[in-house]
Amino acid sequence: MTITAKNQFPNLFSQNLESTNRSTDDSLPTIGCELIYTQDETGRYLTFDWQYDELLDLETEKIVDDLNQREIFVPVDKVAYLESLQRILTTLVPEKLQCWFKCSQQLIELELTITPIMPRWGQLATTVLVMGRLLPSPVNGQETNQAVKTASKIELSLGGRSVQQVSLRYQKLLNRITRNIRRTLDIDIIWQCTVDSLGKILKLKRCIIFPYQSKNEKVQVIAEYHQPELKPLLGLEIDISATPAFAQAVKTLKPIVTEISILNDSQPQKFLLFATNYQDKPNGLVALSLSPEYKLLTETELELTKELADQLGTAIAHATLYKELEDARLKAEEASRLKSEFLANVSHEIRTPLNGMIGFLKLILEGMADDPEEQNQFVSEAHQLSIHLLNILNDILDIAKIEAGKMELDCSPVKLQELFADVENFTRPQAEMKHLSLQMQMPVTSDEIIVQGNYQRLLQVMLNLVGNAIKFTHEGGVTISADLVIKKAKGKSSKPQAPGMVKVRVADTGIGVSLDKQDKLFQLFSQVDGSRTRHYGGTGLGLTISQKLIEAMGGEVHFYSLGEGLGSTVTFTVPLYQQPVICSPTECDIDN
Repeated sequence: MTITAKNQFPNLFSQNLESTNRSTDDSLPTIGCELIYTQDETGRYLTFDWQYDELLDLETEKIVDDLNQREIFVPVDKVAYLESLQRILTTLVPEKLQCWFKCSQQLIELELTITPIMPRWGQLATTVLVMGRLLPSPVNGQETNQAVKTASKIELSLGGRSVQQVSLRYQKLLNRITRNIRRTLDIDIIWQCTVDSLGKILKLKRCIIFPYQSKNEKVQVIAEYHQPELKPLLGLEIDISATPAFAQAVKTLKPIVTEISILNDSQPQKFLLFATNYQDKPNGLVALSLSPEYKLLTETELELTKELADQLGTAIAHATLYKELEDARLKAEEASRLKSEFLANVSHEIRTPLNGMIGFLKLILEGMADDPEEQNQFVSEAHQLSIHLLNILNDILDIAKIEAGKMELDCSPVKLQELFADVENFTRPQAEMKHLSLQMQMPVTSDEIIVQGNYQRLLQVMLNLVGNAIKFTHEGGVTISADLVIKKAKGKSSKPQAPGMVKVRVADTGIGVSLDKQDKLFQLFSQVDGSRTRHYGGTGLGLTISQKLIEAMGGEVHFYSLGEGLGSTVTFTVPLYQQPVICSPTECDIDN
C-alpha cells in the first residue's frame, strides 16, 4: 500500500538543520548525530536522543521510560533487529544496517551504525551504542526528500520490506494466510477461511469475497469478515457492469484502491480490490477495507497482493473442480440407482400383463373354459393385457429414441375438435367405471381451431395426461379445457403477427403431489413415490415423454399442484396453424 509523505515536515532532510539534542546524558550532544541511543542486549533503551523526537509526542523527562513501556519507537522486524544486537555483542564487531522503525503510527527508514560498548576485561559486552539518520524513501518509484509516511496494515504485517527484499517474514505472512486454505477442498470452507485469515492477520475492519464467473453480470458476497460494530453484507449483490472498479479488477487482474458505496444509504468506503485468478482467468473478487487517507499501493503490497491472488485463485479453482467432480459422481450414482429402480419397476410392469396373457391363454389351451362365452372372455382379457404390454414397450422405445436424439416428428394441421373427441371416446369409459365426471371445454369460435403438430403424438400426450388424471382420482372428476393465447403486435397496430398458441389444461381432483416432490415428475427414471407406482402401476415415464414430445412440436408442459390431496393440473401448449375467429373473446396478449 502507498507510502505517503507527510507534508508537515518539508525540511526534514535539510543539510542546514541544527541538532536539538535532548539526551539524558550530557556527553551525547557533542557527537552531533540526528539519532543516538544506547540499548542493552534485550533492546531496552538506556539513553535516547533524536532531533525529531517531537514525532514521538513524549515528555522529555520521561522519554526513556516511555520508550521502554510503550511500543512507540521500535523496529518493525524486531526479531531480526535483536538477532543483529546479539551478533554484534558476541563478535564485538560494529555493523552498519538499514532498518524500518515504527514511529507511533508511522513508518520511517533509518540507516544505523551499531557499535558494542567495550566492557571491562573478563566481562561480556551487554550494551550497544547506536547512531543513525533518516533515509529518503522511494514513494511510487520516485525518491522523495521526506521519509515519514503513514504505515498501512499490510506493510506493518510485512515489516516494511521492499520488493527487492522479499524476506522470510514476507513468506511467513503468505503462508499464514494460505495455510488453512490449502488444507481443504471444500469450497465453502475456503471462502470463509480466506476472509477470516485476511481479516485477522491484517487487522482489517472488513474483508469480503465474491465468487466470479464470466457468464454472470452480478457477483454476490459469499463470505465476509467484519468488526462487530459493522453491518454484515453477506448475500449482497453487486452489478459488475455498473461498478467500474469491479470491471477493471476482473479485466486487468491488477489490484486497485477504490472507493465503493457498498450500501445505498452509506458513504463511499475505501477498499483494496483484487481478483483471484487461475491460469489468467478470474474466479473471485476480494475487497479489503482501508483507512480513508490511503491512496496508492507500494511495490511491496502489489507483490503480496498478486501472489495472494494467484494462490487463492489456484485453491479456489482446485476446490471448484473437486466440487464439480464430486457433484458429477453423486449425480452418476443417483442416476445409476434410479435406472436400477426403474428397470426393476419396468420388469414388474412387463411381467404382470405377460403373466396374465400366459395364464388366460393356458386356460383356453387346457380347455378350462366352461363355454364359448367364457372362452371369448379369456381371449378378450388376454387381448387387453397385450395392449397394456404394448403401451409399456412403446414408452420404453419412445424414451430410448428421445435419449438417442432420434425422435422425429412430422407436423401438419390438426383439428382440435377431432382430437378432443377422440380423447373423450377413449377415456370416458374409464372415468365412468370409477364414477368420475369427465368434462370437455372448448373456446367458442366461429370456425375450427387448427393447431400445428403431429396428430398421433398429440393424442398420445392427451391420453397419457387424462389417463393419469383418472388413475390418481378417486372422487370428483377430470376437466379438459383449451384456451387461445393470441399474440398481438406491439405499437399502434392490433393485427397479430403470428397465430399464437393453444393452451390445453387437464385438471383433476385427485391425490395431488407434495410441493417438495414435484421437481421429480419430469426427471428420467425418477418417480415421485415408489410405493405409489407399485400401487397404481405404470413406468413413470409418461410425463417425461409428454414433455419431450410437446417441446419437439414447439410447446411447453407445466405441472401444478397445491399439495397432497388437493388435486393436480397439467398444461401444455401447441402452436396454432391459423388464427380462428373468436366469438367470446378470452384473448391473452403476449408481447413479442
